[in-house]
Amino acid sequence: MKAKVTKEGVVIPKRLLKDVDEVEIKKKDDVILVVPTAKEDPILKMGTHPIVCETPDASEHPDKYLY
Repeated sequence: MKAKVTKEGVVIPKRLLKDVDEVEIKKKDDVILVVPTAKEDPILKMGTHPIVCETPDASEHPDKYLY
């Protein structure tokens, strides 16, 4: 695919960015990359704001208390 470069830049068709909310644009030498940014993974945030509770085995058996 070719695209015309205007004074504002280049338009990338939305069909090439299906389900993409944000991209990172990188340039190295003569190569320009448009890379979708990773969506935030909620699992990686697990445990960042722990709470205090009266259950002594909650950290060893979390599934017991989630279901």
